Amino acid sequence: MAVSVPGGHMAGSLAYEARSAEEARQYVERIAADSPDLIKLMITGGVLDAKVKGEPGELKMPPEYVRAACGEAHARGLKVAAHVESPEGVRVALENGVDSIEHGAMPDEDIQRLFRERGAALVTTLSPALPYAEFDRAISHASELEQFNGKVVFRGIIECAKACLAAGIPVGIGTDTGCPYITHYDMWRELIYFSRYCGVSPAFALYTATLGNARIAGIGAETGSIEKGKCADLIVCDKNPLEDLSALRRLFAVVARGNYIASPSVRKMPNVERELDKFL
Repeated sequence: MAVSVPGGHMAGSLAYEARSAEEARQYVERIAADSPDLIKLMITGGVLDAKVKGEPGELKMPPEYVRAACGEAHARGLKVAAHVESPEGVRVALENGVDSIEHGAMPDEDIQRLFRERGAALVTTLSPALPYAEFDRAISHASELEQFNGKVVFRGIIECAKACLAAGIPVGIGTDTGCPYITHYDMWRELIYFSRYCGVSPAFALYTATLGNARIAGIGAETGSIEKGKCADLIVCDKNPLEDLSALRRLFAVVARGNYIASPSVRKMPNVERELDKFL
């Protein structure tokens, strides 16, 4: 579970509803009892929460709630990640102790300064934004309002990633699995989007998805690269992903924690594949 507020993102489903700073702290305490890897805060709304054009990512969680939740998490040795889709939300998150921004928004110099001062990271997620922003609405079933705001979020995520990369701020990538048109097996698409829209090389996209992500998650000493003493986690492709990242789509083998899996396959969703393949 995450921590949200009444009327906030995922409130009452995937997130508890904090009604005070003390309740936010108490929910972190409750979540920590289950030994999670991190604490997640829902600081702003999302594309589907927006009521007017141009205002996705409305600030939902007051700064004092964020500060109380982060204080409790850090006291327990846990990092804090935050769902954020507006510049105001990024600023509130970083000013009050969040360690990583999930998604992002149009940055300015002040936001970049806060990233550096906090030693925080950005986790770029183009996969959930692209369908809302780029799909024909007859396919996505998004309203005109949702598509308009989807485009705002999509551009904001891209520009935030570019600015952070240029400033040397750690950037990771993820898919936000669970959103429409996002599957558990399509991480390779996020690498392609990251390379295409954020202007990084295939090699840097691969680094970001592996060792870069591992370091942001605090497990870079255990996994993320092929080195003696680390977990045996790797994939084997028929073709070279440094030449074409779509080589990651079909794997010859997977080694996960030392377990060898030959010719791995998963049950796929043809309708999802068909629409997303238009953007390769």
